[in-house]
Amino acid sequence: MARFEDIVGQDHLTEYFKKVTKTGEVAHAYIIEGETRSGKEFIARVFSEALLCEGDEDKPCGKCQSCFQMENNAHPDFYDIVHDKPSIISVDDIRDQIIKGISTKPFKGRYKIYLINEAEIMTEPAQNALLKTLEEPPEYAVIILLTTSADKLLQTIQSRCVKLSLKPVEKKILKKYLMKEYKIPDYKADIAVSFSQGNFGKAKMLIMNEDFDKMKNEAVSLLKHIHEMDAPDIMEAINKIKEYKFDELDYLDIFSVWYRDVLLFKATNDVNDLVFKQEIQYIKSVAKRTSYEGIDDIVRALEKTKIRIKSKANFETCMTLLLEVIKGTK
Repeated sequence: MARFEDIVGQDHLTEYFKKVTKTGEVAHAYIIEGETRSGKEFIARVFSEALLCEGDEDKPCGKCQSCFQMENNAHPDFYDIVHDKPSIISVDDIRDQIIKGISTKPFKGRYKIYLINEAEIMTEPAQNALLKTLEEPPEYAVIILLTTSADKLLQTIQSRCVKLSLKPVEKKILKKYLMKEYKIPDYKADIAVSFSQGNFGKAKMLIMNEDFDKMKNEAVSLLKHIHEMDAPDIMEAINKIKEYKFDELDYLDIFSVWYRDVLLFKATNDVNDLVFKQEIQYIKSVAKRTSYEGIDDIVRALEKTKIRIKSKANFETCMTLLLEVIKGTK
């Protein structure tokens, strides 16, 4: 059973939600903003479970019928809005799943809760339909919008919601959690923390996904041996990337962390803060043979490559250009 205490590194949100649950000063609408996999839905569900909880103890109690119903996705006063089309939430979705039934009072308790995930993909007609409900909501209604970008919502919707944002989880908190919960060594936790950039869900995914380790090892092997590789070898390495079910930018993040380590070691000659501590001999040799200007050129090339890939440029072409820069840098 999920409790507020299970939310990691978002104390500003847990304290707020515990307070309004206790005082009853609950808003009719919330926007919870955060990156994909950052834990928005988990937080919203714990808050919803607390609001619907029938126990007298700290809420959610995990013992009452409402808590059991929430755990089994069967609570009659909790509505998780679904949509048939993967890329949009239509006006019909909002009308059929919210507007038609919101005037009916809750079946069990004080609140009737609607959760809209990926709220940013609501069409403008869908947002306008929801806006009418937000302007005059029933006293028992609580509408929670989860989004990666609140700016994609109409300003009139934003103005009628309490806006809450997730923060990146502090590195030491995230590392401690991963080592404790998954019984992993510190170097593996360091890698997950570095690549997740404080994104709790992404860090857990990286720990649990064996393909990430394989992809990381392929990328590191390429960086270690690139100066010994010819064009066909490099093209083969690029093609291997497609075998892994990760975003192409995740692969480039490995490159970024590698050269961050190179720069850090070159500047400090200290191993302690490196992510790739186990590759210290290679990090040391790259740092020795590459100038500061050369590392800066590679970092800038990496950023340009990320921008190109985000703009849907051809991945193979982008990677070929990047690796030419890396191979030719001194």
